[in-house]
Amino acid sequence: MDILQFPINMLNNFYDISGVEVGQHFYWQIGGFQVHAQVLITSWIVIAVLLGSATIAVRDPQIVPTGAQNFVEYVLEFVRDLARTQIGEEEYGPWVSFIGTMFLFIFVSNWAGALLPWGIIKLPHGELAAPTNDINTTVALALLTSVAYFYAGLTKKGLGYFGRYIQPTPILLPINILEDFTKPLSLSFRLFGNILADELVVAVPVSLVPLVVPIPVMFLGLFTSGIQALIFATLAAAYIGESMEGHH
Repeated sequence: MDILQFPINMLNNFYDISGVEVGQHFYWQIGGFQVHAQVLITSWIVIAVLLGSATIAVRDPQIVPTGAQNFVEYVLEFVRDLARTQIGEEEYGPWVSFIGTMFLFIFVSNWAGALLPWGIIKLPHGELAAPTNDINTTVALALLTSVAYFYAGLTKKGLGYFGRYIQPTPILLPINILEDFTKPLSLSFRLFGNILADELVVAVPVSLVPLVVPIPVMFLGLFTSGIQALIFATLAAAYIGESMEGHH
């Protein structure tokens, strides 16, 4: 019973995490639910930028790509290589769109939080920031990844997928079960913690010395923001590949 109680407590902790707040927040009431308005606003802006850029880049495709089409194809090839490396040559195809969506959403969200002057948009409470600066967003992305690798494993192996929990020995059953709970925890907290830390590190010198001094720190934040998007996408692809190949 103690072994089963721990995963239940982990799920309860996920629910409690959604109540974590840093600073003030502006809320909307949608139906019977209270949601963070600034997260929805910035998420919609990021989604609009991604959709608009993709539409403009491929509205008149050329056999020999130039300009925006060339950049989009370069990004697509980068995501394909990432998925192929982590998932495998035979299985990666259907997962390129999922891995690419995760990578681009996190990358653009992180850079939007670092580059755009959100402070000029006044809200009744709080202020706009990167969507990934909110624990609810990172937990949602991590849970989507968990659903994806369970779906991949069950689609490939059927109910035989659950045999991985007793490999290489049934003694490891509790540890293998806990692994599936720690994966989304580590994904969500790694992304949230690093993005929040980057914004706080930039905010302090900006408030003390508004010009010149914070610029190198901001460039470092842009670099780490891109790295965090790459890490999340790489781990998501690795988990999907692992679920289809079996326990390592």
